Amino acid sequence: MKATPLDVTGPSVRVTRTFAFLDLCGFTDFVDRRGDDEGVDELRALRSTVRDVAPLCGVRVDKWLGDGVMLVGVESEPLVTAAMAIAAGQTARGRLAVRGGIASGAVILVEGDEYVGRAVNIAARLCDRADAGEILAATWDLRLPDDVEAVGERAIPLKGLSEEVPVAVLGVGTLDRRSALAAGAGAWMTLVEGLTRPVRHLRPLRPRPPD
Repeated sequence: MKATPLDVTGPSVRVTRTFAFLDLCGFTDFVDRRGDDEGVDELRALRSTVRDVAPLCGVRVDKWLGDGVMLVGVESEPLVTAAMAIAAGQTARGRLAVRGGIASGAVILVEGDEYVGRAVNIAARLCDRADAGEILAATWDLRLPDDVEAVGERAIPLKGLSEEVPVAVLGVGTLDRRSALAAGAGAWMTLVEGLTRPVRHLRPLRPRPPD
């Protein structure tokens, strides 16, 4: 009897997810000045931090992007927690700051492993626009953990999008660089533990306008 070939393509489905893009600021210049070996040390510090934090927050590493990472979460609060904790962890473990972009929304999941949609594009664009140590978040459909605040909300244009996007800077009571370096990994893990406590109040910032 002839075997029936497996269908490995699978259907495309629409799902709602939150995405974060994070990368190391000034990585190319750092490698040019300090050499490949020290550049690899920075990458290892970032990846180690991501691997420590992501499971605690229940978010998934979708892909590594050279000197950055793309994270995906079903809910926005754990994804925001992970992004903030990773940024703090890199401050404690490495020498280059992290910047990031976050966005939520409906996207198409293609063949079970590829996300296509505006939320992905917005998160990537916001990461490109963020300053060193800054995490920008599109406030559409975004819910925040209690310990995280969104400040300075404004509408900004992003390349490839027909309308301006409401964006805020995410902030949390974190360690500054000097105290983080002095206290070491234990200090930022204390921060992670605080951020990952169960969320009691959900705070939607801004509903998405009708399509």
